[in-house]
Amino acid sequence: MIDVTFTDAALPQSGALGLLVGEGSGASGLWHAADEATGGAVTRAFAASEFTGKEGTTCTILAPGAGFSRIVAAGLGKEADLTPRRVEEAAGALAAGLAREAVAAIAADGVGAHAAHAALGAVLRSYRFDIYRTRQKPEDKPKLALLTVLTGDRGTAEAAWPALQAIARGVFVTRDLVSEPANILNPPEFATRIEKLAGLGLKIEVFGQAELETLGFGSLLGVSQGSAQPPRMVVMQWQGAGKSFAEDRPVAFIGKGVTFDTGGISIKPAGGMEDMKWDMAGAGTVVGLMAALAGRRAKVNAVGLVGLVENMPSATAQRPGDVVRSYSGQTIEVLNTDAEGRLVLADVLWYAQQTFDPRFMVDLATLTGAIIVALGHEHAGLFSNDDDLATKLAAAGTATGEKLWRMPMGRDYDKQLKSDIADMKNITGRPGSSITAAHFIARFVNEKPWAHLDIAGTAWATKDSAVAPKGATAFGLRLLDRLVAEHFEAK
Repeated sequence: MIDVTFTDAALPQSGALGLLVGEGSGASGLWHAADEATGGAVTRAFAASEFTGKEGTTCTILAPGAGFSRIVAAGLGKEADLTPRRVEEAAGALAAGLAREAVAAIAADGVGAHAAHAALGAVLRSYRFDIYRTRQKPEDKPKLALLTVLTGDRGTAEAAWPALQAIARGVFVTRDLVSEPANILNPPEFATRIEKLAGLGLKIEVFGQAELETLGFGSLLGVSQGSAQPPRMVVMQWQGAGKSFAEDRPVAFIGKGVTFDTGGISIKPAGGMEDMKWDMAGAGTVVGLMAALAGRRAKVNAVGLVGLVENMPSATAQRPGDVVRSYSGQTIEVLNTDAEGRLVLADVLWYAQQTFDPRFMVDLATLTGAIIVALGHEHAGLFSNDDDLATKLAAAGTATGEKLWRMPMGRDYDKQLKSDIADMKNITGRPGSSITAAHFIARFVNEKPWAHLDIAGTAWATKDSAVAPKGATAFGLRLLDRLVAEHFEAK
């Protein structure tokens, strides 16, 4: 992670400079100073490239003079529309443009109290997962290691930064986990990496094969039985409210952690199966979220639970038509072994509400391809049995750019889960299948306030965005952190 410092709003004497420029704003502050220092090079470059500060646009000036190696400007859009999210996205664009520079400064004197969010956007965009690259050319390696944010409100920025930095570190935890190949990150290794986060103050408990068998996690164990890698469930507790869980009930987050999903006996087509290394993105997000909450010392009691399995075909694998008994006691006819994520969540969700009696539960899962058909890669699907929770989640998603779209639920969908020989079956027909999948999960929440986020279309990006390079996005972490901060932390 790049090192960030904040200083007063004064033009540096050398190095690279990033300018945050509002649409239609006059030449003032550090922008004006940079233009004067370079003999009008900034104004000329803006005119030549027709750069006006429009949101989502950039302008790069190489060797502009006055000791600067380059100047990069990014548009903030209209001043009336300025938000922390917009500042983050513009600063992320600057970080991409300044990546070849070892040292850079961002002029954030025009964004008021949002200067710390400029740092956050730049840090998030600078993420790289390259531990397995051994032959990178020097020109292909990013160099930016030290970033100075120039602000007219240094005190406010420095006060806000530790919490935002903790969020960034949580995002990096998630992105690292989701980016790992499945031959490295199997369920036991995943659990080991979670245990290393205990230094943040998290209480971590790992359940292995024997413990899960004793509990009666028949639904989760059915998924893992075809793999040579044993399953794990990991429970992370953060007690930040100053009271015990009994005195102040926790909020709960549950993640699907299928470290590789072949589909099992109902095997997937070969094309694109390599993507199934990130079928544990829901669990990765929950782990990063818990790291962020602990890292910023959130004044809330929270618990995160992840079910970790590998879904493989073998002589011991679960077969289509098998019936399993879940931890709840309900029986499930497994008609398709590739509908495995809901089987994992069933046991973990029941355990969460039975053990911790949380105020609410939110699960995250790369659950269905159907949600991508419905929403593409722009929104994650939101399903909930609680209107208030759903409204708060949607608002948090809008504010952070992690957008949710609430999907319908209803009795007629739930009826489709009826099995001829068990309490329910794990799949229905293709129509509305992301909805019926959510209804399957809902049968294991016991009327506890609950939301399900189907992040299949948003957990991984095939191109760069403003605050994330191509690859793992950590979608959901920031919106859930905001949900906690706005509505559930002690004030």
